[in-house]
Amino acid sequence: MVTIADVHAAAARIKGFARHTPLLPLEPQIWLKPENLQVTGSFKFRGAYNAISSLDATTRAKGVVADSSGNHAQGVAAAAHMHGISATIVIPENAPQIKVDRTAAWGAEIIRCPNASDLRMQVAMDIRDTRGLEYIAPFDDARMIAGQGTIGLEILADLTDVKAVLVCVGGGGLLAGIATSIKAISPKTKVIGVEPELAADARESFYAKERRSWDASLVTRTICDGVRTQGIGELNFEIISRLVDDIITVSEDAVIEAMKHLFLETKLAVEPTGALTTAAIRSRVFTPTGKTVCIVSGGNYDPALLSKILT
Repeated sequence: MVTIADVHAAAARIKGFARHTPLLPLEPQIWLKPENLQVTGSFKFRGAYNAISSLDATTRAKGVVADSSGNHAQGVAAAAHMHGISATIVIPENAPQIKVDRTAAWGAEIIRCPNASDLRMQVAMDIRDTRGLEYIAPFDDARMIAGQGTIGLEILADLTDVKAVLVCVGGGGLLAGIATSIKAISPKTKVIGVEPELAADARESFYAKERRSWDASLVTRTICDGVRTQGIGELNFEIISRLVDDIITVSEDAVIEAMKHLFLETKLAVEPTGALTTAAIRSRVFTPTGKTVCIVSGGNYDPALLSKILT
């Protein structure tokens, strides 16, 4: 299991590289944690930098390989660039082009593959074995979980008496990490996962008390490309089952409305996945009973999509 000590160690590694993002008021008793303002525009940089910086020098020098629909790709590419090593990233064909371009801009080698998350992982594993590279998993990795858990440390350092933290969930790395840090320091604070109704494998797994997988044809229906994973990671599920209070779902319409609201009312331009937690509040799927923090996971949106939503 990932411990609070692991999260503190991750915080020390990423200090000076990852940004301590602020808490922004959305409405009375509701704050946003805008990880769209993070390096590479997403929380993924935290875990990626922690994972790469924790490697021994010999292993790190050989380079790394990862698979991702976009945000993890950018996080790994940026962290690898900062360490002066090579990065090879496997990206599915349906990933937003802006995420592909920004990954390439960090100097990473891009390899495209079909959309199934299990297939893209297999391609990355084959590259790992052929080239002798270190594989940086997008979520089912203790180093990634600890890195993402640093968000929880920042929340509790910046705000007292937090009643609930809402976190988007795809593969579960962000949710598992934040639950680890929040529950270790403030056990009474509720940690709630939020995912789209069209990709609700995490909620199904949570209530079935066993990992469930959804077919790629199902999870790719959602506009939230950052949570199109087909199932929660094994380590992540163990942590989530033990520490998370609930997992709830929101509609596609609610996500679109939340994106529009965040842009027009808070001046935050976020990707669909980044709007999931705000959507839960605004659609009243979740009713706050005190100070509540919504994680805005990322802002790497497709400009054409945002334009369409706004008009």
